[in-house]
Parts: sequence; structure tokens; C-alpha cells
Amino acid sequence: MALTPDDVVTKQFQHVRFKDGFDPDEVDDFLDEIVIEWRKALEENVELKAKLAAYESGEAPAAAPAAEAPVAEVPAPAPAAAVETPAEPTPTVSATATAGIIELAQRLHDEHVAEGEAKRNQLIADAENEVNRIRSEAEAKQREEAARLERERNTLEARITELRNFERDYRSQLRGYIEGQLRELDEKSASTDSTPVSAIGL
Repeated sequence: MALTPDDVVTKQFQHVRFKDGFDPDEVDDFLDEIVIEWRKALEENVELKAKLAAYESGEAPAAAPAAEAPVAEVPAPAPAAAVETPAEPTPTVSATATAGIIELAQRLHDEHVAEGEAKRNQLIADAENEVNRIRSEAEAKQREEAARLERERNTLEARITELRNFERDYRSQLRGYIEGQLRELDEKSASTDSTPVSAIGL
């Protein structure tokens, strides 16, 4: 078969089951066909270019029959044009395609790098915000706890003062009560000592 660049571009390989990729034998066979056809095209190209150069330089045999000229010489440029047309643009198309692929790969690389840097910056910013939030919450809790402890300390101090005052008042009242009881006992004892024995009934 006559192999064209379009055949190379549109060639579809069968997928192999149970593993990724294409059938290696099928790919090798197709590449062998490409090599054979390309070598033929290169040889025909060289041969036709040599014939064309000989024809243009006037080295063609003059005794050749007139009827054979259109058959032998005229069709030669047509195959040359047909062979040279896919052979010569191929490097240009290949180079353009390669340059496009490289440009696309570079653009994708730059996009991935920019995306990675943006993601890194976002993660750093989120981490800093989280640290600031945790620090603010800790400081707020610390202030709240300090205020609560201060309120409890004031309450306890007030309670201690109240208990001390109560103790002082209680001691004072108790002392007064005991002293009053002692005075009453003294008074009763004194009155008993001053009463005559006859008054008691002895």
C-alpha cells in the first residue's frame, strides 16, 4: 500500500487487555511499513532528481523515439512532484508541530508552576490566619480566665472579711455574755454570804 503522512497521523492501534498501552507487535509492524515506504520514497526522490537534472542538462539520448518521450520522460516529473510533496514539507510540519508541542508544554509548565505558587501562598496565608485566630482565642480565654479568677479572689476576700467581722462580733458578744454571767454569780455568792444562819433555818 502507498503510505502517506495522513496514514501515520490517523493510524489507530488496538488497546491490549489487562495492561496499559498498545499491542507492541502491531506498533512494530506499522513502524516497519513506515520505514519501508519512506525508504522507497527517498530512493525514488533521489532517482527522479537525478533524471530531472540529466534531462535539464541535455544528457538525455537524442535517438530516443518521439513516442517514447512522453512515456519515459514526461511522467517522471509527476511522480517526483508526488513524492517530493509529502517528503519536503514533512520536516517543516514536524518542526512546527514540535515547536507547538514545546510551546504548549512550556505554557502548561508555567501554568502549573504559577498554580503551585498560588496554592503555596494560599496555604501560607491560611496557616498564618489560623495561627492568629488561635492566638487571639488563647489571649481572649486567658483574659477571661484572669478576670474570673480576679472576681473569685475578690469574692473570697470579701467573704474572709465578713467572717472575721463575724468572729470579732461573736467573740465580743460571747465575752460580754460570760462576763455578765460571772457578775451574776458573784452577786449571788455575795448575797448568800451576807444572809444570817438563822434566816436559813438552821
